[in-house]
Order: sequence, then C-alpha cells, then structure tokens
Amino acid sequence: TLYTYPENWRAFKALIAAQYSGARLRVLSTPPHFSFGHTNRSPQFLKKFPLGKVPAFEGDDGFCVFESNAIAYYVSTEELRGSTPEAAAAVLQWVNFADSDVVPPASTWVFPTLGILHYNKQATELAKEEVRKVLGVLDGHLRTRTFLVGERVSLADISLVCALLWLYKQVLDPAFRGPFGNVTRWFLTCLNQPQFKAVLGEVQLCQRMAQFDAKKFAESQARKEKEKEPPRKGEKGEKGEKEPPRKEKPPRKEEKRPQPEEELDECEQVLAAEPKAKDPFAHLPKSPFVLDEFKRKYSNEDTLSVALPHFWEHFDPEGWSLWYCQYRYPEELSQTFMSCNLITGMFQRLDKLRKNAFASVVLFGKDHDSSISGVWVMRGQELAFTLCPDWQVDYESYTWRKLDPGSAECRALVAEYFLWEGDFSHVGKPFNQGKIFK
Repeated sequence: TLYTYPENWRAFKALIAAQYSGARLRVLSTPPHFSFGHTNRSPQFLKKFPLGKVPAFEGDDGFCVFESNAIAYYVSTEELRGSTPEAAAAVLQWVNFADSDVVPPASTWVFPTLGILHYNKQATELAKEEVRKVLGVLDGHLRTRTFLVGERVSLADISLVCALLWLYKQVLDPAFRGPFGNVTRWFLTCLNQPQFKAVLGEVQLCQRMAQFDAKKFAESQARKEKEKEPPRKGEKGEKGEKEPPRKEKPPRKEEKRPQPEEELDECEQVLAAEPKAKDPFAHLPKSPFVLDEFKRKYSNEDTLSVALPHFWEHFDPEGWSLWYCQYRYPEELSQTFMSCNLITGMFQRLDKLRKNAFASVVLFGKDHDSSISGVWVMRGQELAFTLCPDWQVDYESYTWRKLDPGSAECRALVAEYFLWEGDFSHVGKPFNQGKIFK
C-alpha cells in the first residue's frame, strides 16, 4: 500500500518503477481511505511512520518504509537499480543529484508561480542560474547517450524526470530550454515510454514561462488563515440555529474550481491544469487524401501491389508534401542498435504527429560504418516540425529536401523506402534495417 496525496510527484517515482518491475501497488490518496493532513497525523499512522511523511509504503507482510527514493528502490528490479556495482553507483549518483541539485532551485523558481511561496527576485534569479547549470551538466552527459546510465531506463532516469517535471511544465519555455536540446530529447523519450505514460499521462511542455501571481498568493494565504480560525456563530459546525442570511450584493461570477484540502495538493493541481492544445494543422484546407486509409493498406496488404498504387492514386500534392532526410552526423554513429535508438527515440517524441505524417527511415551499413536516411509524407507544404516546439528536438539533426511528387526520382525513392527493397544507389551502403512511423 502506498499512502500519498493526489498527483504527488515524489510518489510518481515508485509508481513508475512499479510499472517496470510489475510490482502491484495499492494507492490510498483520497478520502475516506486517506486524507492528507489528517490520516498521516493520526496515532495509528505515526506508529508506523513516526515523521508522518508521505509517500509512505506498507507491504502486505507489515514491512514499512518512508522516503520516496527508498520506496522506489524497494519496488524496483535489479536492472533499474544498476546490475553492476559501477552501474548502481552511477544510478545513486543521479538520484542524489536530482534531490540535491535540481529540486531546491526548481522549488524556489516554480513555487511562487503557483502561489505557494512569495516571490523574491534575487532568490528566483539565483535559482534560474542554478537550473541552467544543472541542465548544462545533464546536456553534456546526454550528448552521446539515450539514457543516463546504460542503454535502458533506470531509477536515475525515473528520479530526474520526476524532479524536472515541474520545471518543464511551468517555466522552461522554448527559449530557456533551447540550449539544452539533449536534455529535452531525453526527457521526452522517457515521457513516451509506456511505463511513464501509465503514471504521468500526456505531459504538455511549457510554452510561456509562468510568473509570480500576487493575487493567487494572496488567496492562498487568506485560505490558510481562514482554516486556522474557529467557526463563527451560524456557520457549519456551530450548534444551534443559523443566523438569517444577510442581503448582499450578488458576487461577481467566477469560474468554480475545486478547492484542495492541503497546500501541496493545490500545488500539484495547479501544475496539472494545462491549456488545451491547439491543432497545429487547423489552418490548412481539408484534403481528399486520407492518410489513415493508406496506413491500413500498408499495414495489412501487400505493399507493392496494393499499398503503393493506392498511395499514388489518392495522394494530394496540394495538401501534402514528400521529403527526403539524411542524418547529418554519420561519423558519430557507432553500434547499429544505438543508431536504431536514435530513430525510435525520434518517433516516440513525435507521437502526436502520427495523424498527419508517415515515414520510412532506414539504417544502412554496419557497426561503426552506417548512415540514416528516410522518406516522409507530411500534411501541408512545409516541414511540420516547425509547427510545434515539442517536435523540434530531433529534426535539425537531419538535412531535409522536398521531393517533387511528379518526378521519377521521387517515385523511385518512395518505392525503395516504403518497400525496403532496391538498389539504394544514392546511399552506397547495404540495407540494415528500417523503421516505420505511422
């Protein structure tokens, strides 16, 4: 059993780790099973967890442990913890880095934007510089790595993603996070893993840096003071008859928002209140080409005899465009499985583009002598990546050339890349494996 309050980012660490390990966690976070500020102050709870802190874990065998990192460690696998002494030490290093170097400046910067703390300009500016520093460290480390330790997700990735979550959702706008493209690439790669998505859902990155809201802070403080006051005569909780209601001017109508029971709960609820994303393709006229219909043909029927003829018969060159891409840095490609990770990582980060794009990207060659290129079908006449900041993480690592749908070259490239067959004479290396974005 995991005791916590709703949307507790510290509890997310254990929940994501459990998704990987298969540990079954029963979460108690809402009344009547758990009420933050009440249940965790009860004698029964304090007997098991003397500090009254959450998240707190109680096993079916009676084993109790608090502190989020300890709980995440307990429900993890050896692979998540680090399967060698060196890997385990590296995982622990980044877990501690998250707590000591990321969380303090993140809290100083983010909390005032949520009305939790009063704004202090000097402290906030110092926090921004600290955040730049830690992002710089991470960016350098991740320049040649998909994950922080080894080739797979570990507790290091889980802990740091959760520590950075508030920053990316509240204040790291495109301009601030721009110089740290490797961090954002890694962050989005982790978010798109099924195990992260099962806990965090869809995470929208900040588009406009949140600022201190004096009104929100004043309301938060007033609510705290009101909670401390004893109930007045006639109010709920006072015995006896209620006073007749006084005639007052009708209050100005405001949007009703559910009031959380505790300050930290409010912090997380505000953080989770995301504006509804606009469709980046809404400005384009309707096209007769139905991409999903082609994808079904490509997935379920013969490519050469059915899918390709269907594509050219229905393709709308006015509403859609074709592009050829090549990876800019083939000299940096080493082992082929790592090169494949580059392709799949890009596809994962472009998940929301799938309704408006299709691609076949191919790895050619062998270990330490390979290249990556592909053919993309995109909605509109411009590169779709520029329409959304979240899609811009990887595309600049490739060169892009628009193809003429009526040319023989375009028809040949589409056939080769969609079939994964042909001479690929423009590449000069043998076909290794391909990936489809659909």
